[in-house]
Amino acid sequence: MVNRNQSWSDRKSLLGQLEKLWDKGALLRERLEPGDLFPRRLAFRSPDSKALASEFDEVRRWIADIDQLTGFRVVWKTVRHRIIGDNSVPREVWVDSLESAISLLNRKKQLLCFDELAATTRDRNPELIDWIRQYPLKALSLAAIWPKLLDFIRWLKQHPSPAIYLRQVSLAGIDSKFIEQNRAVLASLLDLSLPPSQINSESTGIRQFERRYGFRSKPATVRFRLLDSELALLPGSDGDISLTASDFQAMFHHAGFVSRIHRVFITENEINFLAFPPQAQSLVIFGAGYGFQALAQADWLSGIAIAYWGDIDTHGFAILDQLRANFPEVKSLMMDQETLLTHRDFWGHEEKPEGRELKRLTPQEQAVYQALIANTYAENLRLEQERIRYDDLLTVLSRLDGG
Repeated sequence: MVNRNQSWSDRKSLLGQLEKLWDKGALLRERLEPGDLFPRRLAFRSPDSKALASEFDEVRRWIADIDQLTGFRVVWKTVRHRIIGDNSVPREVWVDSLESAISLLNRKKQLLCFDELAATTRDRNPELIDWIRQYPLKALSLAAIWPKLLDFIRWLKQHPSPAIYLRQVSLAGIDSKFIEQNRAVLASLLDLSLPPSQINSESTGIRQFERRYGFRSKPATVRFRLLDSELALLPGSDGDISLTASDFQAMFHHAGFVSRIHRVFITENEINFLAFPPQAQSLVIFGAGYGFQALAQADWLSGIAIAYWGDIDTHGFAILDQLRANFPEVKSLMMDQETLLTHRDFWGHEEKPEGRELKRLTPQEQAVYQALIANTYAENLRLEQERIRYDDLLTVLSRLDGG
């Protein structure tokens, strides 16, 4: 059917309205819980009296096309016109049932698949029906793996807080990669399926999936270098060591290191970490952006002078602010106005600047942070730490108290 006047409804525009209902999930919700969606009158644009007279041939062809519509119920009305007389013209178009809408959209296979998914859920996990009602198209997209998702949920119900790694879950057709790849949807389903006692509400987000549901998670690690050869743990090594957070805590307590460490540096750039110059009674830690869980466990750090060296950009100051939540006495290193202005040739662009209030910055740091937010020096300005001249680092370190 060809609509020669685009202002008049045709099969394509009518089907488009049904497609929108499908895309919103309305048709699948109606299948899950029948309501008053049908019979449904569709928006229908037809020729006015002026067009009947001035475009009569076009109107006649349009009427013939509408008369050939199948799957829709067309309501006709007789229109009396002073020039062309009485004419039967379509004025309303209805879809009488969900089945008619599904047939018109050629979605019968998807509907049968959805029916099976809903029936399985009602039988095995009825508490998830509300989730399906809220996200019907998402549920349909998961139809191929839905039974496996339910299998995992059932297993976890039977093994609360298993305290094992995901790799150790033994279920037919399910491996750790399947669980990891579907953590987001599993989290939303588990929150509805498990009793509150099986959910660690303090752990949120995909990265804390294991902790939230009682699995063992990959231990947080601390990567550090001992900058004093007198503190070397292994002869001839470059001193680049990675330990779990608990081992990092234990080593410095039980090996007598704490009394021999005067200062700790934290830097966010790996090359800066590797190239950090020797310092008496010091070590440098390779930072992890906003993640300080591992360092937070090292209570011995609270008695050590800590210097943080991050990028001079809004996120660099936000990370510094967060670090001070655990270690309030942290000093910033080369994150000042002088360093920023003397490295103008190396200024870069920060893609997504931070703008929230940071309450743990010193007045000098706050002034630089506010200048970055206000674009005082340049728009979305950043100075990455690895662009700062190495000789300047040496000069700054030479000024630090070595005692």
